[in-house]
Amino acid sequence: MDYVFDFGVVAEHSQELLLGCLKTLQLSGLSIVLALLLSLLLSLGLRSRFTALHWLIVAFIEVVRNTPFLVQIFVLFFGLPVLGIRMSPTVAAVVALTLNGAAYVTEIIRGGLESIAKGQSEAGLALGLRPLQVFRFVILKPALRAIYPSLVSQFIFLMLTSSIVSSISADELTHVAAVLEGRTFRSFEIYFVVAGLYLLLSALLSAVFALIHRLFLSYPTR
Repeated sequence: MDYVFDFGVVAEHSQELLLGCLKTLQLSGLSIVLALLLSLLLSLGLRSRFTALHWLIVAFIEVVRNTPFLVQIFVLFFGLPVLGIRMSPTVAAVVALTLNGAAYVTEIIRGGLESIAKGQSEAGLALGLRPLQVFRFVILKPALRAIYPSLVSQFIFLMLTSSIVSSISADELTHVAAVLEGRTFRSFEIYFVVAGLYLLLSALLSAVFALIHRLFLSYPTR
């Protein structure tokens, strides 16, 4: 094999790759927060007595979960301009990641909420708690404890999925890698290092979520 490996090229452009990591964290972090907030609203909607709202949410979840993410982002970025709706690559990426993440997280949260016995809600109401307080303290928090590992896995997967938004030139790590690869023609070296950077980003998110669990969701110790 005549190919000579040269990781010095990667070192020369390390600042650009690190900036790409930061942009990936910003993009995925915003999408994770928005997806969680949206999924909480959708979960409440699924519990609503309004049948039309319930089935509208179910239809949204099924459409998103059963179509490729790449197609979804193409529809948002290339399709919506036909209707006069134009978004920058970054905005389209955030919207696509938020909607995609919310569809999956809503199902996770729904399963967690349904795992809480109805008697616990009735007990909360009997103690004089308002319905919102019952949902927040009696239903939501225990449900989050149960589904937290699944949520963490989904959010890390969402961060990894953000690499696909490079297809519309959204500025993040994979897009930076593609630009560098086209400039240096060092595909193996660049993408080998990028794979390692994604592993580090996943480990970082895992550590952050573990800290959140310890601070807010762990059972108090005596």
